[in-house]
Amino acid sequence: MVRATLESLAENTSDAVVAPLVWGAVAGVPGLLGYRAANTLDAMVGHRSPRYERFGWAAARFDDLVNLPGSRLSAALATLLGPDPRAAARTWRRDAAGHPSPNAGPVEAAFAGALGVRLGGRNDYAGRVEHRAVLGDGPPPDRAALDQARALASRVGYGAALLAAVAAARP
Repeated sequence: MVRATLESLAENTSDAVVAPLVWGAVAGVPGLLGYRAANTLDAMVGHRSPRYERFGWAAARFDDLVNLPGSRLSAALATLLGPDPRAAARTWRRDAAGHPSPNAGPVEAAFAGALGVRLGGRNDYAGRVEHRAVLGDGPPPDRAALDQARALASRVGYGAALLAAVAAARP
């Protein structure tokens, strides 16, 4: 449960905090709302099912595209603001590509390296088992790592807000 929570916290720091700030800074309120619409559409129909397979595929790929800047900024900020920047950078570079998501991979890998924990591995989704690449070299996360991850997510969010404000204020 702790691992799943930490992975979700890392990914959602990017998807729900940093990426909207990036799109708001780049394109104002329309950019922020457009991003949230694309992200929500992916959450609603971006999974594979017989009913939404064609439409869901397009929504998921579009979401991957619009999340690219936010996920890279999230991973960079987690690397710079985390307790172990060297390990975060090494883990991001080495492990991110093994994740099935091009955007969750860099963020989760940077968080894993920064916090010195191991993420990924076996996931069980209501009976459907999925094996994901391992991210990081440390032990599985414990409650203390989750507290550190919350603090890191907060620093990443504040850092992104500061950068977005600076970018938005430029003429």
